Amino acid sequence: MTPTVASAPERRSSPGTPTAEFNEVLKTSGSGRLRRGSVTTLQINVGKLCNQACHHCHVGAGPKRPERMGKLVAERVLGLLEQSPSIETVDITGGAPELNEHFRLLVLEARRLGRRVIDRCNLTALLEPGQEELAEFLAVNSVEIMASLPCYTAANVDRQRGRGVFDKSLRALRILNGLGYGNTAGGRHLNLVYNPLGPSLPPPQAALEQEYRRRLHDDFGIRFNQLYTLTNMPIQRFATALAQSGQMDEYMALLVNHFNPATVPELMCRSLVSVSWDGRLYDCDFNQMLGLEVLAGGDDSTRANDIWSIASFEALALHPIATGPHCFGCTAGTGSSCGGSLR
Repeated sequence: MTPTVASAPERRSSPGTPTAEFNEVLKTSGSGRLRRGSVTTLQINVGKLCNQACHHCHVGAGPKRPERMGKLVAERVLGLLEQSPSIETVDITGGAPELNEHFRLLVLEARRLGRRVIDRCNLTALLEPGQEELAEFLAVNSVEIMASLPCYTAANVDRQRGRGVFDKSLRALRILNGLGYGNTAGGRHLNLVYNPLGPSLPPPQAALEQEYRRRLHDDFGIRFNQLYTLTNMPIQRFATALAQSGQMDEYMALLVNHFNPATVPELMCRSLVSVSWDGRLYDCDFNQMLGLEVLAGGDDSTRANDIWSIASFEALALHPIATGPHCFGCTAGTGSSCGGSLR
């Protein structure tokens, strides 16, 4: 169940039914068409291979997924990164990104270029055979860790992520704490990521962070820097679960009817470009999972399909952003992004 530190955000507006068009709601709210500004974040999805198969996963990742980034694509991405000085942050995700054989190459080269690097870690990947030196590698290279931990109790985590995952996550967190992650000083940032167990909006981020901090410290001696709350996106595995339970329309109505125009200026797609394991370009990781490739210029019929069609990631600045009903997930309540709540 969802931690009950506070209620979900108050309903702010009622723009329509679960089938409301996102662009029309934007227009009605006075926001206008979504466009990217400058590109400051490069998100790299290295594939769908993962040692877990979580119920909420918008990627549909798992141990048997064959999709993974090869060396040719990784090297082309790094070449484009070098030609894109506006990019400040390289955000590496998956699957479990650390299980890709080129993960360390991406980290080392991005750090050589002076970019901040984020690893979206499920924690248990640190305990996989062959990954014994991974935590130290992350620490030596000052990689910021965004670690998924959907609750501070074993029952809730194991329900969403699989039996025994909570205990393994604690083992990994203790390893990271032992390397200096989670301290208030030292530059080794360990941030935790919460998402609801079911079809509901996250509770307020600040209050939930305090509850996480208290429970993890008092019960297990765990330290972390920040907690980020994410809304479950109605795509891939979570969408299947919603459809099977007959809750899809109800969940979409929740997202649509909590649309908050104040979140729109802060949407991550306005400064981010997402690259898939096979080198295709997207406005965000969610669009990537739905196959909604980036729009090229002002013509929706023309697309810059992949990393071989551009000279730098900065070529995508000011382009219109592809949208769909799932975008209501990022704009509901206090908003949601890869960096947590927007408001």
